[in-house]
Amino acid sequence: MSNELHLHAPENLPFVEYTRDFDHAVNDVFRAHVEAQLLAQWLGPRELSMEVDHFDVRTGGSYGYRHVDPEGNSYGFSGSYHSVRENELIIQTTEFDGFPDDVTLEAQRFEDLGEERCRLSGQMVFQSVEGRDGMVASGMEQGLAEGYEKIDELIASER
Repeated sequence: MSNELHLHAPENLPFVEYTRDFDHAVNDVFRAHVEAQLLAQWLGPRELSMEVDHFDVRTGGSYGYRHVDPEGNSYGFSGSYHSVRENELIIQTTEFDGFPDDVTLEAQRFEDLGEERCRLSGQMVFQSVEGRDGMVASGMEQGLAEGYEKIDELIASER
């Protein structure tokens, strides 16, 4: 599977947009985003493990998890789910413990392309261009790309 992540961070605007096609049914890709035991297997770069503190994916729900690097350093994330529509949409906020009080709003749209294929499109709104640039510089694109490769592997292994 060689579907490429397309990420765009417009100059001087606090936005990131991304798309990634999957050679899997939309319900499989959506499920990987909403089931904690699946999410923990794919979210983030390959060298990090993930520990889920709480995970309530529903409109009005919330989440908290930590990525842990090989040296044992922990990176916590938390947020709220504002809208969740099965196989269609997730709108959530995210706050990174390393930058408290700086909340990102993200909308993820899941599109059924037919023939067991789907497209995930995301838009992220940061509170500042500097905050967006810091996230991009932290390896965001690599982390997303590796995570989506792991979704491919995870779904393929379930078949």
